[in-house]
Amino acid sequence: MKTSQEYFDHYEAIAALSGKMLAAARSGEWGELKVMQSAYRELVDGLKEVDGGSELDNDDKARKLDLVRRILADDAAIRDLTSPSLARLSALFTANRPARALKKMMGLR
Repeated sequence: MKTSQEYFDHYEAIAALSGKMLAAARSGEWGELKVMQSAYRELVDGLKEVDGGSELDNDDKARKLDLVRRILADDAAIRDLTSPSLARLSALFTANRPARALKKMMGLR
């Protein structure tokens, strides 16, 4: 079992790398982004070793949640930048969801 410090060092490394990947995507540095993706995958794959059986107190759970949220937000932003057509399509579906739900409730098509 890893120590708490090793556990959070691993999550911090993933968060830092995802931030660098987002910066590369925003700058259009696609080659650099591709290189970083390999390191990112290795870090994420390494979570299995680090995450197994670690006991966290409430503060540590909150810290982990913050890191995971940052990582996921960076990932979503990278996907939006690398696939703008998917981002537009997603926004369209999200924007139309309330109208569709209202029409369905009212029995309209």
